[in-house]
Amino acid sequence: MGKIGILGGTFDPIHNGHLWLGEQAYLEYGLDQVWFMPSGHPPHKQDHPVTEGEKRWDMVRLAIAGNPHFAYSDFELQRPGYTYTAQTLALLQEAYPEHTFYFIIGADSLYQIEGWYHPEQVMARATLLVAGRAYKEAKRSLNQQIAHLIARYGARILPLHCGEMNVSSADLRRMALEGKNISSYVPGEVADYIRRNRLYQGAEVSIN
Repeated sequence: MGKIGILGGTFDPIHNGHLWLGEQAYLEYGLDQVWFMPSGHPPHKQDHPVTEGEKRWDMVRLAIAGNPHFAYSDFELQRPGYTYTAQTLALLQEAYPEHTFYFIIGADSLYQIEGWYHPEQVMARATLLVAGRAYKEAKRSLNQQIAHLIARYGARILPLHCGEMNVSSADLRRMALEGKNISSYVPGEVADYIRRNRLYQGAEVSIN
């Protein structure tokens, strides 16, 4: 039986902040592995284009290649249609009944989680590991939000104590579009891949 952290996202592109988050979860809660799981067709990203899955999974695999307790998972990319976290966690439990899953998210996701597809199933199927970061639309403190979700859903929520990188994937797409050097924010292999494949160069690039 293993303790498995799930770190999902579009990873468009994956950056050092994602890697720090996965490493802190591994260290702080004694996980056996952290699975980096690029999303397939996230329903909340319909308003802007997302780089094709093959290129995003290439970048993830390059980013985590040197870390023995990081693993790549195409569990969401291989599913057709929109991918919902509740469904993903249910399928993971079915496929890997020997594992206990920890879902790694930022505080912004914790504030938004009640608007997700079947949030009660998400909170029933995994312990949430939450990294604190600024969320401008918060109407209560992070501790109050955690207490609210525990009381309402019986959620298992634990804090992640890690620093925050002051740049997002959207910022990096914008920087790449403007021809700026992003190598201090992403692993070198990822920066090289972005340059070689001329990612984030066209007019269709989303900087939001």
